[in-house]
Amino acid sequence: MKNHIYRIKLCLLFFSLYLLSCNSDYSVGKKKGYFHIDFPEKKYQLFNQPGYPYIFEYPVYATVSKDTTFFEDKAGDWWINIDVPQFGGRIYISYKAIKGQASFDSLVKDGFKMAYKQHVDVSTGIEESRIETPNKVEGIYFDLGGNTATANQFFLTDSTKHFLRGALYFDATPNADSLRIVNDFLKKDLQHLINTLRWK
Repeated sequence: MKNHIYRIKLCLLFFSLYLLSCNSDYSVGKKKGYFHIDFPEKKYQLFNQPGYPYIFEYPVYATVSKDTTFFEDKAGDWWINIDVPQFGGRIYISYKAIKGQASFDSLVKDGFKMAYKQHVDVSTGIEESRIETPNKVEGIYFDLGGNTATANQFFLTDSTKHFLRGALYFDATPNADSLRIVNDFLKKDLQHLINTLRWK
């Protein structure tokens, strides 16, 4: 008899748990999603300002401003920022005149250091590509993988007079997955800038 009552109580307990589980809130995990982005048509305009030692083409959906960083010498006179406000992106362009072989070697060394020093710990890989443009401009392009502050950097030079460095940054927490589509879009603009760059 006790056994029979025990079984009834056990059945009632399981039945109660079953009913409670049917009435409980249940949420299904959602996949991560990202906003749809409408990209503008690729069109370019010429940057050819008096006094600047370089010319290139940049997107019509971007604006150029002089870098306001304080410099003790005239090196900063030709430093600019190319802002793409629609995507919260900025291309930093710095320029230095080469003053002899030691100066050239130092600038190249700094170009590699800027790509590796701050990003090697968080990068999943850094790919270097040699650049040689139709305008006889040479350099190195750095493609950084992972959640780095910048995924695209480069430097360009004629190895005797001119040295220009560029890097694309976003006003956002580094996330390679969410930034990939915009990075890929703006990378084409960087490549266009590189291929149209000429020295004065």
